[in-house]
Amino acid sequence: MNRTLPDARLWVDQGTKLVADALIGRDEEDLAAPSGLPGWSRKHLLAHLAANAEAVGNLVHWAATGERTPMYSSPEQRNADIESGSRLAGSELVAWFGRSASALATAMDSLSSEAWEAEVVTAQGRTVPASETPWMRAREVMVHAVDLGVGVSFEHLPSDFLVALCDDIAAKRSAAAGGPSAGPALAVAATDTPSRWDVAGVGEPVLVEGTLAAVAAYLAGRSADGVRTSGADPAPELPAWL
Repeated sequence: MNRTLPDARLWVDQGTKLVADALIGRDEEDLAAPSGLPGWSRKHLLAHLAANAEAVGNLVHWAATGERTPMYSSPEQRNADIESGSRLAGSELVAWFGRSASALATAMDSLSSEAWEAEVVTAQGRTVPASETPWMRAREVMVHAVDLGVGVSFEHLPSDFLVALCDDIAAKRSAAAGGPSAGPALAVAATDTPSRWDVAGVGEPVLVEGTLAAVAAYLAGRSADGVRTSGADPAPELPAWL
């Protein structure tokens, strides 16, 4: 992975600012409108982002103290908290997002070098060093800044973040090869950078090309606009990656 802990910390700050700036001047009607995620309003998305900051904060607390504090008590509770959060007033949600993001930043600032190496367990059951938690949060705020549907696109995200995102998604999709959630085999090339990713999967690899922003959006399951195959066919549909 071509990313470092300082990289991920910076991306958390940049993504948080993208979301916060996108919320400026949004009224109740704006926030209640549909987001780019099926079935979720912008309020759902904001509730998710606020709760996610607290959940990642649980892992940071775990690393700092050794006290086992899972991200969420259960998947069902996570979903229920998002649903109840989506019924809050828009001003309350914006305040919750800001408060939880600030608390997470403060908690991360306080971690020692030893604590960053402490092992924690993600909501998906993966055991990772605490140094992965900023990357986990960076993905959330960066990609969901786009999902809010308020004018932020993958073209607005930092190129080094997009490369790291494609690295991560390609690895996760390849790891699913041979399983029930396997997607098509791909050879993905960014036409405006030297970057290329091979994705293991079903069938012979399909070459998919586009700008770095376009292939990142495609690999993340957001949009196939701007990508093309060698035969000019539509890019293969992809299953969820998280």
